[in-house]
Amino acid sequence: MAEQKIIPNLWFDTQAEEAAAYYIDVLGSGRVTAVMRYPEGSGPQTGTAMAVEFEAGGMRFVGINGGPQFPFTEAVSLQIDCVDQAEVDRFWDRFIGDGGEESMCGWLKDKYGLSWQIVPQGMLELFNDPDPSRAQRAVQAMMQMRKLDVAALRAAADGVPVG
Repeated sequence: MAEQKIIPNLWFDTQAEEAAAYYIDVLGSGRVTAVMRYPEGSGPQTGTAMAVEFEAGGMRFVGINGGPQFPFTEAVSLQIDCVDQAEVDRFWDRFIGDGGEESMCGWLKDKYGLSWQIVPQGMLELFNDPDPSRAQRAVQAMMQMRKLDVAALRAAADGVPVG
């Protein structure tokens, strides 16, 4: 794996090992590279994972079991750029099907509360269309969607009503 200077650290209550395995599975590639355990004398946490270093979807992460003080919020999200609608559907359906929660405009929360943006290829080009009315119609269509549908976004840009 190439050098990655910035490594997201994800704060969990107690599920860092479970979450690492889950993200590796959902993103389709990766591995746990290290597990640091709470040392002897740490009370009820002794022997449990303190931090889990892992690779998933071509990125390095650290999962920290730090307790319930700092839950995830929508202020930080991870974006998945999808090559086609089938990939959008696969990620969306998996996260939602495993206990996640839909939001608007291609956003969702996974079962741990981490926010993701599932983005189809071609969306940015629609929003940056040289014809401002096409771009505006595409953006307005996106604002009505939960899971993004790039064909519907293209149709909206062309003036075909969505829905």
